[in-house]
Amino acid sequence: MAPYLQGFTPYKKEDADKYNRLRWWPGLTFSDILDKAADIYPDKEALVDGEKRLTYSQVQEKTHKLALGFIDLGIRPLDRVLVQLPNWAEFIFTFFALQKIGAIPILLIARHRQVEINHLLQLTGANTWIVAQRYHKVDYLPIIDDVMQSNPQIEHVVLARAAHHDSFIKLETLIQNTELTDDKLALLADRRPDPMQVAHMGPTGGTTGLPKAAPRTHNNYLSRVEYAARACEFNNHDICLVAASAAHDLTFSMAICITIFTFGKLVMLDSFEPQTVCQTIEREKVTAIVWVPTMASRLIHFDGLKDYDLSSLKKMHCGGGVSSPELIKAVHEKLNCIFFNGYGGTEGMSLLTRPHYSLERVCSSVGRPTCPYDSYKIVDESGNQLPPNTPGELIVKGPGIFTGYYKMPRENEKVFDENGYFRTGDLAMVNDQGDFVLTGRIKEMINRGGESISATDIENLMMTHPGIIAVAVVPMPDPEMGERACAYVQPASGAELDFEKIISFLKDRGASVLQLPERIEFVEEMPYTKAEKLDKRALIKDIKKKIKIENSSISAGS
Repeated sequence: MAPYLQGFTPYKKEDADKYNRLRWWPGLTFSDILDKAADIYPDKEALVDGEKRLTYSQVQEKTHKLALGFIDLGIRPLDRVLVQLPNWAEFIFTFFALQKIGAIPILLIARHRQVEINHLLQLTGANTWIVAQRYHKVDYLPIIDDVMQSNPQIEHVVLARAAHHDSFIKLETLIQNTELTDDKLALLADRRPDPMQVAHMGPTGGTTGLPKAAPRTHNNYLSRVEYAARACEFNNHDICLVAASAAHDLTFSMAICITIFTFGKLVMLDSFEPQTVCQTIEREKVTAIVWVPTMASRLIHFDGLKDYDLSSLKKMHCGGGVSSPELIKAVHEKLNCIFFNGYGGTEGMSLLTRPHYSLERVCSSVGRPTCPYDSYKIVDESGNQLPPNTPGELIVKGPGIFTGYYKMPRENEKVFDENGYFRTGDLAMVNDQGDFVLTGRIKEMINRGGESISATDIENLMMTHPGIIAVAVVPMPDPEMGERACAYVQPASGAELDFEKIISFLKDRGASVLQLPERIEFVEEMPYTKAEKLDKRALIKDIKKKIKIENSSISAGS
């Protein structure tokens, strides 16, 4: 096998030998699972995107052509490629074409802007960026021009669904201008990567700073996909709706990859408006949805829910945030489908309730590991394993778990113990039934509707404002999103600040929507602990009290 990607932490030899020997790793690549689906079900409808309807053989053909187009473009094995595409068919073609030639996609959500894009380009060394020219109201061309000025290492920008543009290549042109011949197909076969190589890097929030990149090998990622598919009992009759962002690890792994792995059908939808979701479920006879609790809540509370025939829907998987018992019960009562409560991460963690669980059991836990060969432990601050019903930190290791963040040796020293277990930063316990129950988190992150937002990231941006001398970003409770970002700001003497001025400043700095606080509280002085550390607990308590008072006033007024 070729040398590993520099900056990636390989599996220890004894672990890799064990996972391979016991067949815990499938020995497949991402492109293998698409090719297998096309070989077994060539004429089966595989992908729906608006008016587009493609069989597995047609998806494979477009993927092969695009892969050859990427080779002609000069993309090499192990080249890192930013992929920033919405829930379009082109997302599928692009990801699997890059896998076919051994390149490494880094998936960005549509709302990432200059700050995150510049950071990920520098961190990963990506030299290609595949992006939509326009998505909804966003024109990406000015963003591209801005990013290009700061990143001369970018060799190629490829635009999807683009109008004519002299400076950049069109994705559609790469497909249309390629002819499949036996010689070219043989070239693709020769480019098949080793399953032990890095296949994919998922951007992920951490305890501090901008996104990190979690490298995943083909074996590692597809091990998770295989066992998760078995846990939620997907099969070739399933029709899975992709309404949450395809670039989110939850959607990508538990919807897109699982559906292709089990030869089902994907329905790509770039809107999660409840009416559109209902229309799509009814029209396409959707059987499964994978998304975040916020989206499920919007569907359940949609006034027109009863106007649609949603009887085809049999499975709903929610992750990326806490699913309340009220939400789970409402899904069960209004849609009469199985609710999979789960927990996971870009690093490979995967817990899921099972179809045979009682409603009470689903409401009270996030289930058990999807992969029986991954090891999950609850430990105290000294690393000692704790007994059942005792909260502690969740640590994990196994064939489905990553081995370290890309080019971050110091961070990896902090988050892995001496036995190679990853410290998730999440607090949990195991109940009497052997299911995992989440009890809190160590990470200083804000979970807004399933999207992890770094408080430190926002703070660092806001501190570049000359009129701010101190800032603290904390989560504030929200009935729809779970949490939103609230910034406490201590202005400099004489500074005239308000919410609009600060938001405008952050936008001018290239901040994305995710990096904009949704509420700002101005204070004369920040609270500090006895250790002279900024007391965020006091601020969290303060914002909860303010919101409670405001809600009480609204109720009294009504």
